[in-house]
Amino acid sequence: MATARTTTAGQSLAGADEAALVGQIRVAVPEHSLRSDLRAVSIVWRRELIRFRRDRLRAVTSLIQPLLFLLVLGTGLSSLAKGSMPSGVSFKTFIYPGVLAMSVMFTAIFSAASIVWDREFGFLREMLVAPVSRSAIVIGKCLGGATIATFQGIIMLALAGLADVPYNPVLMLTLTLELLLLGFTLTAFGVMMAARITQFQAFMALTQMLVMPLFFLSGALYPLTGLPAWLSFLTRINPLTYVVAPMRHAVFTHLNLNPLAMQALSPGITWGSWVVPIWLCLTIVLAMGLTMMGVAIVTFSKPE
Repeated sequence: MATARTTTAGQSLAGADEAALVGQIRVAVPEHSLRSDLRAVSIVWRRELIRFRRDRLRAVTSLIQPLLFLLVLGTGLSSLAKGSMPSGVSFKTFIYPGVLAMSVMFTAIFSAASIVWDREFGFLREMLVAPVSRSAIVIGKCLGGATIATFQGIIMLALAGLADVPYNPVLMLTLTLELLLLGFTLTAFGVMMAARITQFQAFMALTQMLVMPLFFLSGALYPLTGLPAWLSFLTRINPLTYVVAPMRHAVFTHLNLNPLAMQALSPGITWGSWVVPIWLCLTIVLAMGLTMMGVAIVTFSKPE
């Protein structure tokens, strides 16, 4: 009996000490603030850069398809397009802006695929329970994808000489900014889709179904004039069209073409008989990107 009482007293004392210790321990959870959200955006952005830097094979393979279009398709179709091209302008020069868009497009879309990958392995849930707003995670993801996609586009810019495009500093800067805008919009598009998809295979199948139509309906390989009504309508609702056209305009502006040749090669985007200004085209792309990023934020904000 004495032993039982001693054991019970010891357990009570241990329980009291444990309760006192638990009362002294406090879990330090930082308060939610704008500073913590900005820090979360920076961390997610840097994580995307680190993943891209370590995956060198991805950077190399993403360049193969644009180079095939520029060197193989551009050279192979030059003889067919020679009659419709002004003197001194090759078909490779004409499709070069579309090839730039392609190099950014694949990298931006596939960078958003890591969200589905993180969801399957549970890392996304760990990020979502962090004491930061989920919008910070989405914004960081969009900015990170836009940055690495622009890096990929800059590599293609370095090969501009293969398409007889001059290395003019103003032209290079203009194309880089337009590629950054395109990379942001396409990454936001990919994040918006990844927010609703739970399987990596389903995301890849969906992107393959959407990416190539976006490219072929952007006017990357043909002028936007003289198209059938149904095809003209599809090109006007394609966000990629509103970047390819300004990039083509920037390229041919620096080639010193006569007005007739400029009008034939870069007629611009028209709504009826009205030619859409370059600044409005880029504003439309930015608005689409912000809208899709907003949809992604709303989707991620819903409890799973």
